[in-house]
Amino acid sequence: MSASTVKGALNWDEIRLVVFDVDGTLYDQRGLRFCMLREMLFSAVRSRDVDSIRELRAYRRIREELGESLREDFEKELVSRTAELTGRSEEHVRCTAEEWLEQRPLRHLIRYRYPHLPALFKGLHKHGKRIGIFSDYPARKKLEALELHADIMVCAGDVDVGVLKPHARGLQLLMSRAATDPAQTIMIGDRPERDGLAAQAANVRSLILSRKSIIGWQTFARYDEPLFSSVAA
Repeated sequence: MSASTVKGALNWDEIRLVVFDVDGTLYDQRGLRFCMLREMLFSAVRSRDVDSIRELRAYRRIREELGESLREDFEKELVSRTAELTGRSEEHVRCTAEEWLEQRPLRHLIRYRYPHLPALFKGLHKHGKRIGIFSDYPARKKLEALELHADIMVCAGDVDVGVLKPHARGLQLLMSRAATDPAQTIMIGDRPERDGLAAQAANVRSLILSRKSIIGWQTFARYDEPLFSSVAA
């Protein structure tokens, strides 16, 4: 059985680096998406332009496909394919994605942050653990909006990564920067097919945030579960 799917007691004394995904792991992504959809619909009615909604749907779908295929330097193809499919310019695609996926959500994020995360982050730092971020999207401004602090951040679009999860390159880079090995690292995410498989590829244990159990993966539903009690503030 791989390190990522091992279940049972977790010895936090052995862990030096705790890596978090962001979207869906640090905040309620479903709730935020409904919020942003309402905002987009209002904007579309006001501007009489519904094409941006179609554009973002295509962008997200193509991004998922590029992740599944482990495509290197994915961003260029992501933008070009979205532009071709929607009939928009590549610059328009970039601006739309940045506005609606990176900028506008920031002011809403704190409202959707999962409970007990500040105490967990504080406790991890207090117990000498380093906190890493491994995200498919730019994460620095999101962490600031969520009022959370991480020690190291790596995103798929970084020049030294250039590939989406479930490729493990970003996680491996985090371990290198933190001077830790897989046995001293744990990955916390919400998608076994992305976060879990990335951890598995790096031989790192993973925890998957889910209200339901998932066969083959160790799951948890809340950040105040006994699993975290020894390292929470």
